[in-house]
Amino acid sequence: MHSLSELVLCHRTADFDALGAAVGLARLRPGTRIVLCGGAHPAVRNFLALYRDEFPLIERRSVTVEAIRRITVVDTQRREQLGPAQGWLDLPQVQVEVWDHHVSNDADIKTDNLRVEAVGATTTLMVEQCQQQHLPLSVADLTVMALGIHVDTGSLTYEGATVRDARALAWLMAQGANQRAIADYIEPGFSTELQDLLAEVLQKLQTVVVRGYRLGWVLVQTSYYVPGLSSLASQLTTLSESDAILLGHIYRTHGEGPPRLTVIARARADGIDVAQVLQPLGGGGHAHAAAVTLKTEDPRAALDQMVTSLRQSLPIPPTARDLMSSPVRTLRPEATINQARRILLRYGHSGLSVVNPSGDLVGIISRRDLDIALHHGFGHAPVKGYMKSPVKTIHPDTALPEIEALMVNYDIGRLPVVDGGQILGIVTRTDILRQIHQLKRPQAGQASITKTSIRSLLESTLPPPLKGLLKIAAQQAEARGWQLYLVGGAVRDLLLAQSQVHFREFDLVVDSGGTSDLQGAGGELARSIAEDFPEAQLQIYGEFQTAALIWHDESHLGPFSMDIATARSEFYPYPAANPEISVSSIRQDLYRRDFSINALAVRLTGHQNSPQQRGELLDFFGGVEDLEQKLIRVLHPNSFIEDPTRIFRAIRFASRLGFSLDEQTKIYLQTAIASGIYQQTEGNHHKAPALQSRLRNELKYIVQEVHWLRALALIQDLGAWCCIHPDLAMPPSSLRAIKMAARWLEALNPEPGDRRWPIILEVLLLQLPESARLKVAQKLQLPEGSQMRLGQFQALVQRCSDQLQGHPSPSRVVKTLRPYSPELIILGAVCVSVSVRAILWRYLQIWQHVQPMINGATLIEMGYRPGKKFRAMLDFILDATLDGQVSDPASAQQMVRQRFD
Repeated sequence: MHSLSELVLCHRTADFDALGAAVGLARLRPGTRIVLCGGAHPAVRNFLALYRDEFPLIERRSVTVEAIRRITVVDTQRREQLGPAQGWLDLPQVQVEVWDHHVSNDADIKTDNLRVEAVGATTTLMVEQCQQQHLPLSVADLTVMALGIHVDTGSLTYEGATVRDARALAWLMAQGANQRAIADYIEPGFSTELQDLLAEVLQKLQTVVVRGYRLGWVLVQTSYYVPGLSSLASQLTTLSESDAILLGHIYRTHGEGPPRLTVIARARADGIDVAQVLQPLGGGGHAHAAAVTLKTEDPRAALDQMVTSLRQSLPIPPTARDLMSSPVRTLRPEATINQARRILLRYGHSGLSVVNPSGDLVGIISRRDLDIALHHGFGHAPVKGYMKSPVKTIHPDTALPEIEALMVNYDIGRLPVVDGGQILGIVTRTDILRQIHQLKRPQAGQASITKTSIRSLLESTLPPPLKGLLKIAAQQAEARGWQLYLVGGAVRDLLLAQSQVHFREFDLVVDSGGTSDLQGAGGELARSIAEDFPEAQLQIYGEFQTAALIWHDESHLGPFSMDIATARSEFYPYPAANPEISVSSIRQDLYRRDFSINALAVRLTGHQNSPQQRGELLDFFGGVEDLEQKLIRVLHPNSFIEDPTRIFRAIRFASRLGFSLDEQTKIYLQTAIASGIYQQTEGNHHKAPALQSRLRNELKYIVQEVHWLRALALIQDLGAWCCIHPDLAMPPSSLRAIKMAARWLEALNPEPGDRRWPIILEVLLLQLPESARLKVAQKLQLPEGSQMRLGQFQALVQRCSDQLQGHPSPSRVVKTLRPYSPELIILGAVCVSVSVRAILWRYLQIWQHVQPMINGATLIEMGYRPGKKFRAMLDFILDATLDGQVSDPASAQQMVRQRFD
């Protein structure tokens, strides 16, 4: 017996990931021995037949239990997976540690140290530790760990594979892992026995399509266990084109007792979790690969029950109703090719539905069709000569897999959604790709966002009053058959939150499925919600009836506001124009937003037949990945051209969140700046004021941020100051002046609030000639006080130069500066000499607050009658007080009598 104090345990039927992780840990902690708790996969057994002596393995029965001091469990968090060794976990002297890559809800091992990270393989965690410690590893060590990552990530093809797995695998290969051995054990050749069995299972295979997924199952029987069935199951999944397979194998051991049933499960489709199906039976594995072995008198009934469980566990795929855009842009058969092209350009569509005067669908014309017609010079021709007809259509309840199959099989880029002869919407290839991208996006790191975690965040992060508000809003939307979404900054901040967030505003978007116009859904929903919250102020804004509910400070929600708008799309007829807006879907509404991290939405409602969609995160543009990678990424190349204020918005979010600009976004931004987009708009007297007002607001928001100095530096680095004026920049001298002005302002008022941003912009503008700075201030619609200060600035500086040189008395300083506001004096301080600046500082800090030793009431008591002489007396005493000529009221009274009696 071995009296070893440190053990690492591999779960029953150990796979390469468990073995690789155990080997890595044993190398990190010399003296640790590895225990296989109950057999191994056939490929692992074959590998160990050659390499066993290379690793510190020990038989379970050879362990001196009393000597164990620490147990580390790898690749599982469930006790039953450790077989008889699970009892060791309860020993009073044993410290228990777990390393795993499964984020599990049914873990039952009590640990002193739990290390779970959402990577593709547990081995990856060990490789990272070995790499950090520059640990020398043998070829066998490197090879078994490489096998662990390969097998558990499907050679980096499984959904759970991450960049970390790829880096770990690359490091192992660079260190000398045996590639030939890896190839042999990942893709073992089919034996003659397996080839014969493959023919049998293909013949017996049963399949069914459920919710758009093809499921297959088969049961075969042999007189003994056949190794290599996992490879057979993988091959069967591919050959049968099934989304999931259950391969059952009946055999007996030693010819006694009930037969054994081994079921190997494989899945290819995202969202199917075969491990979850087999787990209640004691099985283990991963979403796409799992297995279980059990004794049963009725193997067929057991397999049938697993098939039933698999069918019930299938995710409900999105339907055409969920995916479609609405309303549908249509045109008549007589419309010209040129007219169709203009509509596509306006709305960004890739095709249009053609309807007859009765509204019946008669054809589809795509951008490709239009391009061909235009190429041949037929822009004047009617679309009926180029449209495709008849048209394949789908029903609102058609599932995503069926829609995808139709598009692939018939090379269709768009499918109208029709019910009762009416066109309700359209599903395009882009809609499908965005949905697939969202479903298949790998979730990196522990902060991975899932539907469950979104619901958990909403529950844990929002205070009860806000949760109640969203619930009522969702109920009102559902009652009308609408979908309601929480969008934009609230979703972003929710995902970034580490604890409860104090939200001051929510943005909600109503997707009415085209059943209302822009002036309908948002306003109607807001009015309905307001009935439940009489304390809220209801406001309806503008042409498109964007609604807002506002709770003031004294209410239980206040201060808080909730904006509600109908889902819309935007078209910019020319650069920097105000967009032309039309009702649309949530997807197009998100696409019109500025950055990926702000194009996130959480569904607050669910369909009657799909209530589980409530709480779904919509992320069609990689916003979650950008949050995790701390990137600001624009949604499309012309974003900064269409709305130049996004240049400064990108900078504001980068500085606020501590993010970086995506490299391609930086290129788009600098291209827009180089195009002179702001200068181009100045000649348009109708649009320029609105654009400049939005620019002013962005600059104001930037300076009000906590990290405003970082934002100003980023504006300088990107060369964006020229958007305000071609000659404007922020050289080091201006930066020093800005910092000084901010310090002075905060010293005078610790909470400068809205007072800081105008002063900062004024300091920047001082580098321009006087006429130019006033023109820019007017163009930006800076506050009247700012424009006045910029106009008076030169006079103040000249007066300081004339009156405050040398050692002026305090009274002279006060007479000189009294006509000017403290903000103007701060502005002047950045451009005067050091000696004059010291005088200005003493004035602001001390002298402007000095009061005369006596006041008007004292003069009356002294017998003087109020009149013109009063003002002269008070000014005389103030001067004397400032200059230290009087020290108390008595001496002040004496001086007055000497001077004025």
